[in-house]
Amino acid sequence: MPELPEVESLVRFLDGRAAGRTVAAVDVGAISALKTFSPAPVDLVGRSVVHATRHGKWIDVVTAAPAGADVSPVHLVVHLARAGWLRWYEQVPSTPVRPGRSPIALRVRLDDGSGFDLTEAGTRKRLAVHVVRDPAEVPMIASLGVEPLGDDFTVARLAELASARNQQLKGLLRDQHLIAGIGNAYSDEILHAARLSPFTLTRSLGADDVARLHGVVVQVLTQALEASSGRPAAELKDAKRRGMQVHGRAGQACPVCGDTVLEVSFADSALQYCPTCQTGGRPLADRRMSRLLR
Repeated sequence: MPELPEVESLVRFLDGRAAGRTVAAVDVGAISALKTFSPAPVDLVGRSVVHATRHGKWIDVVTAAPAGADVSPVHLVVHLARAGWLRWYEQVPSTPVRPGRSPIALRVRLDDGSGFDLTEAGTRKRLAVHVVRDPAEVPMIASLGVEPLGDDFTVARLAELASARNQQLKGLLRDQHLIAGIGNAYSDEILHAARLSPFTLTRSLGADDVARLHGVVVQVLTQALEASSGRPAAELKDAKRRGMQVHGRAGQACPVCGDTVLEVSFADSALQYCPTCQTGGRPLADRRMSRLLR
């Protein structure tokens, strides 16, 4: 799933190429991806792209009407979910989008022939497209937590979040209502760098632990953003994989200590960690709601 660094890089890439262009056509390839009906996707046609921005893991393409028309902005808001992506074209293919016959959920063509597809692989379709007057109309955006690279994300704020409810640390980092933009991959990376078990209970953290975790969150996300910044959209997935220390590397050597990276599997996801760096050398039980083996 694209997370904050990749989504921010996609937004910057899109903003640099689409801003100032006019939407020439919008084709829906998967009606299931469209979560709103008014405004309709066709209502974007003729509007100019003002800029692209981000809310957590959500992409927001802001459009404005021609002078003298409806002056209120219309937002194309997208959540790529686990298997979604944005594919940019300098020249959009002339072949029509065939609903149900390709991975294309939505195609946007701009007035200079460039544009992008929103695609989704696999059979579990979760990509979400909203066309709205205000991003806050999307409940998941309205309820997003603090941006971890924003000024509001302070050590004190993290301490408040950690003490509000006694939950597993990985759950805190992934909860979009608390901290926006961190998912499965970067939570693994953050916890590894902070030398903390994913199953550590948040209320057990001391002041030094919270301060260290805060610093690592900012550092890991900043470094990932710097590594992906300026890359074409097509290169971002590979750049993310190359930057991982433990996530997706079960069975490989930890680059810090050399121990073998282990995995805990759940029904539809998995986490990776280093026993030496994070759990005092003890493996975690590989089952749902796992606790340290005794």
